[in-house]
Amino acid sequence: MQRVLVISILAILSPVAGASGLGDWLTDGQSNIDLRYRFEHVDQDNALIEAEAHTLRTRLGYKTADWNGLTALIEVDHVGTLGGSFNNTRNGKTNHSLIADPSGAAINQMLLRYDNARWAAIVGRQRINLDNQRFIGGVAWRQNEQTYDAAQLQLKPIDGMTLSYAWLNRVHTIFGPDNGPRANAFNQARLKGDSHLLHWNYVVAQGLALSAYHYRLDFDNAAVLPAAPLGTLNSATTGLRVSGTFEGLNYAFEHARQRDIAGNPWELNGRYVLAEVGYTFDNKLQAKLGHESLGGAEGSGNRAFQTPLATKHIFQGWADVFLTTPADGIQDRYANLSAPLAGGTLAAWYHDFDAQRDGGAFGTEFDLSYARAIPAIKGLSALMKLARYRSDDSQRTVDTDKYWLQIQYTY
Repeated sequence: MQRVLVISILAILSPVAGASGLGDWLTDGQSNIDLRYRFEHVDQDNALIEAEAHTLRTRLGYKTADWNGLTALIEVDHVGTLGGSFNNTRNGKTNHSLIADPSGAAINQMLLRYDNARWAAIVGRQRINLDNQRFIGGVAWRQNEQTYDAAQLQLKPIDGMTLSYAWLNRVHTIFGPDNGPRANAFNQARLKGDSHLLHWNYVVAQGLALSAYHYRLDFDNAAVLPAAPLGTLNSATTGLRVSGTFEGLNYAFEHARQRDIAGNPWELNGRYVLAEVGYTFDNKLQAKLGHESLGGAEGSGNRAFQTPLATKHIFQGWADVFLTTPADGIQDRYANLSAPLAGGTLAAWYHDFDAQRDGGAFGTEFDLSYARAIPAIKGLSALMKLARYRSDDSQRTVDTDKYWLQIQYTY
């Protein structure tokens, strides 16, 4: 697919660039560079050795000028390991804790886009983030971003309304760019199949936005767990989201149902529920309370509600203990406070996790972060972050501590 994308885009660009008066379409574009260094430390209360990783992601991109609504974009990433010892899913260090940042270089995005007042079309490798990324996202937290080989159509029939459809041919996951001999059905570099994303959003007013969606995921080389049968991630998820803000108050309510499709050997009938309310005091201190539930199910194997294409790191705690929903499901009751501090933002989260089916306690987690732009250099920012998970059931989860130091430069 990567070769097809290159050939297709070059075939389109060549005559356009050579046409009279259109050479500026290429030469008047905009380039970008993004450098992100990160130190990550992971310590788990199990037999695995503590992991430490120094990684650097280098991203180079170029976007053409706009010509009658047509633009092209190419973006290349390289992830390099500068030091440390950790399991990146590809290096064979399985006696260490996991830090899922494999080394390598790849095309992150390469696309053609056409826009006008009422519709847009995007073809090629692209970033897709829908709603709050709970179901479809780019996992931008990891050094290798998740992007999609897709054809996408966006319609805007009236002001405030967007109807989008995307056909996915391939998903380039955070475990890429290459599979190698240690890849399995759970950590594929590329998810292959025939998937469809239908999404509707309508901003009714400043205080009310509605979203409805139907996502049909069909991956012939992936499974919910390494030992699970292929096809166990094949699902249809249908849901409705209501969100908005009003005079300092913000809220989100969501419900979705997930069923098996496309020859999934396991029957699925899971439910997702979200209720979240927050308030901003004097345009400074922000507080939030929420409850999120992903349903579990009876039967052999893990038939719980899964979100395989989500940006999971921003949900259910930064320790990433629950990237795969447990077979008994999960309920997450959480609280958040964030406030400006010394030119940056300080944020704290608390999570209390229970099994959805039997109500048994999984554990609790405390997360803390501080992010700040570095004023001396435009485009430079720093982030410090930690996560501390404590298990209430050592048979199902383990105590986990993680912390990160990050410096990022964008130009």
